[in-house]
Amino acid sequence: MSTILLNWAGGFALLCFVLGLACAAIRLIRGPRAEDRILALDTLYINGMLILLVLGLRYEAGLYFDVALLIALFGFVGSAALAKFLLHGEVIEP
Repeated sequence: MSTILLNWAGGFALLCFVLGLACAAIRLIRGPRAEDRILALDTLYINGMLILLVLGLRYEAGLYFDVALLIALFGFVGSAALAKFLLHGEVIEP
C-alpha cells in the first residue's frame, strides 16, 4: 500500500513541478522587465532541481541527488551574479 501511495505522490509532485516549470518558462519569454526574467530563471532551476530530487527518490539512484546539488550551486551563483549585474551594471568590479 505504501509503495503505491509513494508512486502516486511522486507522479503528482512531478506533474506539479513540470507545470511550474512551464509557467516559469512562459514568464522567462514574456517577462516585461529583466527582474521578472531573473525570477523566472530562479524558478526554472529550482523546479528542475526538485524534479531531479523526485526522480532520485522514485528510482532510488544517488546520481540524481548529485546533479540536483550541482544545479542548486550553479543556480545560486548565477542568481547572485545577475542580481549584482542589475544593481551595478557589471559583475566583476575593476
